[in-house]
Amino acid sequence: MLPLYLEKLTPAELNSRADTLQNMLEECRLCPNECSVNRLAGETGNCNLTDEVVISSYGPHFGEEPELVGLYGSGTIFFTNCNLSCIYCQNYDISQLGIGNRISIDELANIMISLQSRGCHNINLVTPTHFVPQIVEALIIAIEKGLEIPLVYNCGGYESVETLRLLEDIIDIYMPDIKYSDNEFATRLSGVKNYWNVVRSAIKEMYRQVGDLHIDRKGIAKRGLLIRHLVLPNNLAGSEKIIDFIADEISRETYLNIMDQYHPAFKAAEDKKLMRRIKPDEYERVVEYARFSGLHRGF
Repeated sequence: MLPLYLEKLTPAELNSRADTLQNMLEECRLCPNECSVNRLAGETGNCNLTDEVVISSYGPHFGEEPELVGLYGSGTIFFTNCNLSCIYCQNYDISQLGIGNRISIDELANIMISLQSRGCHNINLVTPTHFVPQIVEALIIAIEKGLEIPLVYNCGGYESVETLRLLEDIIDIYMPDIKYSDNEFATRLSGVKNYWNVVRSAIKEMYRQVGDLHIDRKGIAKRGLLIRHLVLPNNLAGSEKIIDFIADEISRETYLNIMDQYHPAFKAAEDKKLMRRIKPDEYERVVEYARFSGLHRGF
């Protein structure tokens, strides 16, 4: 199975998408924050970045889902900063403190090629939302150099449908983390508005584009939707409502990774309900509810 960007799009179509996305940086509306700053002129919005690409690291990653890792790893590129401001972020040094190095579009393309040459099964774009135009530009260069493995869009779920539509037939695997089913909690804990409304529209668009996760005979994911959900203490995430949405409005064939690794980090002390790890029974309750709802892939 060829990646969508080779199967569906011509170079001219890719260049047109890149131009459209680049123009969106003039009054940035790449994500639902819609900061409307001119990042091409050096202005910054919620993500605190201009149009320069900043990454913290890259390389084969063996800690992702087995279907992404395979034998040789998922080729992860960790982009610096984020369109969310989660007070408990486990990677806050990258996402909130901005630790990273500036690279050119050509260098980003070469990183993609180097990950493929090391045997990685995919290019895993971690927190890519605020760099979508630059990623597509780099993809065009990487294709000319022989890139032919799937692209994974690894995000926090706070995505613009307008931007996602411009990524149709470019992204092979969408991997959003659905964080909350309550807008008020999302505002308090992640600093964004209307998260629950936004994430539902975004997930529906992702599913429309790629459908259920397709895994080949070797157990490697090639295309589709893979959803993550981090269980928070005291049910701050509203996990059951999230599962109902997936089962009833997306697909009971959805691959769902229910994650149990929450621990207090960064500014979690600002909310007393976040100041402990989750209990085993909190996690098991979510897993059992997913099974009860008819979901059966992942966990």
